[in-house]
Formats: sequence, structure tokens, C-alpha cells
Amino acid sequence: MQIPAILAVVLIVAGVWSLVVWPQFLKRVMKDPRARDTAGKATKFLTVHVVLVSISMVLGLATAVIGIAGLIA
Repeated sequence: MQIPAILAVVLIVAGVWSLVVWPQFLKRVMKDPRARDTAGKATKFLTVHVVLVSISMVLGLATAVIGIAGLIA
């Protein structure tokens, strides 16, 4: 299946956006006082956000790859 070049570019931009934005968000979450308990262990707050960011980055990478494949094909 072929997609129009403009849609491929949109997918690439969306994928790159996710790969740029989510790591910055995770840096802020890790500095948040709710991220660690008094003993320094990760809290559910941090765990949930790490999972959220991980899934979003995988989807962002997949989106970018699909866009690149659509642009090349």
C-alpha cells in the first residue's frame, strides 16, 4: 500500500515529535518529589510514567519508520 508523500511526512514529523518530547517529560518526572519515596525507591508514580513514556516512544519510532517507508516506497 502506498500513501501520499504529505501523509508520510506527517507520520515522520509525528514520530520525531514523540521521540523528542517524551524524554524531556520523563526528565521532569524523575525530578518530581513524587518519583521516589523517602528511602529512594521508585514509586508507582515513576513506574507508571516510565511505562507511559516507553510505550509512547516505541509508538513514535514505529510511526516515524512507517512514514519513512511510505516516503521511500
